[in-house]
Amino acid sequence: MSTLNLGAVGNCSFSALIDPRGRYLWSCLPRFDGDPVFNALLTGEDEPAEGIFSIDLEDLAETEQFYEQNTAILVTRLHGASGSLEIRDLAPRFFWRDRIFRPQTLVRRVKPISGTPRISIRCRPTFSYGNSRPQITRGSNHVCYVGPEMTLRLTTDAPIDYVLGETRFNLSAPLDLILGPDETLTGSVADTARDFDERTCSYWRNWVSSLALPFEWQEAVIRAAITLKLCTYEPTGAIIAAMTTSIPEAPNSGRNWDYRFCWLRDAFFVVRALNSLGTVQTMENYFRYLMDLVADAGGGHLQPVFGVGRERDLIENILENFAGYRGMGPVRRGNQAYEHYQHDVYGNVILGAAQIFFDRRIQMKPTITDFHLLEQAGEQAYKVYNMPDAGMWELRSRSRVHTSSSLMCWAACDRLAGIAGRIGETARVRYWRERAEEIKETILAQSWSEKRQAFVESFGGETLDASVLLMAEVGFLDPRDPRFVSTVDQLEKTLASGPYMMRYEAADDFGKPEVSFNICAFWRLDALTRIGRQEEAREIFEALLKTRNPLGMLSEDTHPVTGEMWGNYPQTYSMVGIINGARRLSKPWESVV
Repeated sequence: MSTLNLGAVGNCSFSALIDPRGRYLWSCLPRFDGDPVFNALLTGEDEPAEGIFSIDLEDLAETEQFYEQNTAILVTRLHGASGSLEIRDLAPRFFWRDRIFRPQTLVRRVKPISGTPRISIRCRPTFSYGNSRPQITRGSNHVCYVGPEMTLRLTTDAPIDYVLGETRFNLSAPLDLILGPDETLTGSVADTARDFDERTCSYWRNWVSSLALPFEWQEAVIRAAITLKLCTYEPTGAIIAAMTTSIPEAPNSGRNWDYRFCWLRDAFFVVRALNSLGTVQTMENYFRYLMDLVADAGGGHLQPVFGVGRERDLIENILENFAGYRGMGPVRRGNQAYEHYQHDVYGNVILGAAQIFFDRRIQMKPTITDFHLLEQAGEQAYKVYNMPDAGMWELRSRSRVHTSSSLMCWAACDRLAGIAGRIGETARVRYWRERAEEIKETILAQSWSEKRQAFVESFGGETLDASVLLMAEVGFLDPRDPRFVSTVDQLEKTLASGPYMMRYEAADDFGKPEVSFNICAFWRLDALTRIGRQEEAREIFEALLKTRNPLGMLSEDTHPVTGEMWGNYPQTYSMVGIINGARRLSKPWESVV
């Protein structure tokens, strides 16, 4: 049975997911939202016939898998009666000729570690979303897989006849496989693979060494940080929500969505989490992406999600040829959310850009033009703060004046006032402060329910929603405010189950949710810490860390009964929660060193 115990490798231009047996089950080319040439994750088969790249041990009995410390290099060991072998998987990433080198290339390094393991190699990419099988040609040291729009070349020092025939052979010496564009290597495959491996290992370890880590839970934070970095699309600065499409939010729920795009909401939280660890390059790249989007909008409506190349039309359709994860379709390509009105987007844009006006570590300097562009987004926030929308949970069948959307509209105006003060625009400070105060007064009046003794999910509503926990996180309310404390209490009574937290209590387009949404659990422990219940928050955090898979990663959702991971993977929102939780709860370095 398929699980989400998958390792991720990538280089900030594309990625791949590898199961505990060392099989590539998912990889899209030439970028995150491209053609899934390896797609066995969504075929519904335990032993997939196509869309897979594997090194198969004949008498496999046991596996182990881990990351090379402080890197994105995945090590898989396969053990059987005939012997054991090790596979090192990576996507090259390092500085070369004064620029970053990140080709659409996968490197597999295979070596025997005991006995004489008998293996076979299966490389079975498909094209056109599984609808096209490649034409195969061969050279003296390579195989080409020719598709309608791309050609992949597998260069290897394994016998080409054995690769083509998927013939078993004795692994008596190390071998290397490099899969990438149809280009000739400049050196031998062994030398190239070793060079790529060593340089990539060095890159990641240097990157990790620059992180400002909390004292506790460092291993968890490092893995979360690397995973977030892998979800950035460096050519444009975009940040994807997850690497996959259509992993159901719950078993047989139909809640299957394509997350391989840049939600401005999710991206803001990613940027802020990485900034908190002292790595600001991601923010600089994302700021450029963001400001282009704001300029494109021209002061009008800003959609909540875009393609990684700023594509606007993410037309959603169902891929009938895929059975889906564990056979639980549908499988979707594209996401209809691009058509939504989600008013929190304006706050997320301005919050995502604000730090660049204050952080002196950043080389690029924002201009007064940038500020005026952000003001256009602020004007939209003020215009729509009390208007119905689909909300941050992207409800498809109804609209309301969602508290969380109005909250982020307040944040947009509040942060613009702060930016204006920073750059000496005194009149604009007053202008935006007045608008922020107006929105705040409206939210306090319209979203508080005397009946529920809590802030509720929409103006005049009566149902609870975990997103109101962001009130403290974005500085809207003092966390000790009795109304916020009461809200936390009511949310825990209604939405919490042990360490887990549901998004909301009301039924949505698909009925009542049955799984917990991981980021909501992290919002809860953040709120508990802020209101003085730190020991409870630490217990919840420790419990949430135990729900990670063996490689330290989380998907979008966790089933509160089975503890199983569901939803797209790895989910940036969830990995952000790990970083934020550790930073909020860790003992200070000064207390122990």
